[in-house]
Amino acid sequence: MLKGRLGLDSAKVPHGDRAGLLYLARGQLTARDGTLAFLRGSEMGADALTSGDHAIPLQGVSMILLGPGSTVSHDALRLLAHARTALAAVGEDGVRLYTAPPLIPDRSGLARLQARIWADEDMRIMVARRMYAMRLGEVLPHRTLDVLRGIKGARVKESYKLMAERFSVSWKGRRYDRANPQAADLANQALNHAASAVEAAAAIAVSATATVPQLGFIHEDPGQSFVLDIADLWRETVTLPCAFRAARRAAERPDMPIERIARRLTGETLAKESVIPAMIERIKVLIEEGP
Repeated sequence: MLKGRLGLDSAKVPHGDRAGLLYLARGQLTARDGTLAFLRGSEMGADALTSGDHAIPLQGVSMILLGPGSTVSHDALRLLAHARTALAAVGEDGVRLYTAPPLIPDRSGLARLQARIWADEDMRIMVARRMYAMRLGEVLPHRTLDVLRGIKGARVKESYKLMAERFSVSWKGRRYDRANPQAADLANQALNHAASAVEAAAAIAVSATATVPQLGFIHEDPGQSFVLDIADLWRETVTLPCAFRAARRAAERPDMPIERIARRLTGETLAKESVIPAMIERIKVLIEEGP
């Protein structure tokens, strides 16, 4: 009865031939004439996308990131599902991931490879060593996770100190009370917010690759273990610089909330340096190339 309605009998485009991610905010994502349209009024405020009626090539992208101030129609969801184009509800600049239905994968290869590597203790350690090598710039000879974590912890402590000196921020060590996060100093609060933003980016990348978030190679217990693994690969290059830059700016502008400063700076860096696409490629390299 519904054959041909909204173009649902059209062919799908393989994800390998698509452009990647598209960020839309402050508008209405609707279906029209068998494709998507994004309606954005002039009263929606400043953004990268101008006001107007924009045609969206739903089969030309792998995932649409729908930002604040946006709505999506039921027919638009049907079109996205048929085209196997994922839709993720995200925060400003992608610094939060609220939901991402698992519609994107046209193959299960990455997830199956990830599970196979994760289940083999020797292979898992080898991938963990590769991940540490990506962060530290050298291959560590040690073959136990506890030793690798200890070495990484010492290096990260030194990175905190050096970054604090670079941005002229007072640093007395990493301190975080989950029961009272506001009690921490500006630098520690900024680290929390910047880390959350980078983890959101990693969650988007994991969703886009249809890998299994629970199967981490370094982190073990959290339900987002693999997400945390990927986010950590950008700790020294994104999380720490953004956090300490935010702490410095917050000290100069006490009228501005540290959370807003940290997340905005991190979001700008994620976009400018194309971090999410880089995370997607890194996931593919880690899993497809194996230990």
